[in-house]
Amino acid sequence: MPPASESVQGKDDAVPTVAGAPMSEALFRAARVHRIMAASLLRDTGLYPGQELLMMQLWEQGEQRQADLIKTLGLDPSTVTKMLQRLEQSGFVTRSPSPTDRRAVVVNTTRAGQALRDRVLQAWRDLESVTAAGFTDEDYEQAMWVLTRIEENLTGTASDTGDSSVAC
Repeated sequence: MPPASESVQGKDDAVPTVAGAPMSEALFRAARVHRIMAASLLRDTGLYPGQELLMMQLWEQGEQRQADLIKTLGLDPSTVTKMLQRLEQSGFVTRSPSPTDRRAVVVNTTRAGQALRDRVLQAWRDLESVTAAGFTDEDYEQAMWVLTRIEENLTGTASDTGDSSVAC
C-alpha cells in the first residue's frame, strides 16, 4: 500500500490513500465512482444523485409531509429543504401547507415529476447492471451480505450471532 501522502493515479480526481484503513478506503472509492456513474445515468432526467431517491419515495408513497421525507431519507433537514427547493424550481414537485397541520409542509410530485419515473427507474436498473457486471449469483449474494454487514456495523445494528457461513 502506498504511503498516506500518495494518491492513486489514473483517476479524474486523485483521492489520497489512507494507510491502515484499506476497507474504508475501498468502500469510499466504490461509493464515489458509483455516485459518478449514477450522475451520468441521471443526467438526461435533470436530476442529481440523491434527488431521485426523494422522487422514488414520493412515487411509491404519494404525497408526504416534508418531515416524513427527512426521516425516511435519513438526511439533514437543510439538505432535504435545499433538494426540494431545486426540485420545485425544476417543476418536479410542489410544496404546500398541510391542510391538517399548519406547521407541516406537504410535498407532492407534479406531472413533470411523474413523467420522470420510468427514466429514473431505468437509470437505476442500468446502474445495477454496471455495478454487478461479471458477478455470478454467488458473488452477488456475498457482496450483498458484506454490504449489509458493513451497514449494520456502521449503524450499530449488527447482531453478534457468530454466523460466518456466508462470509468471504
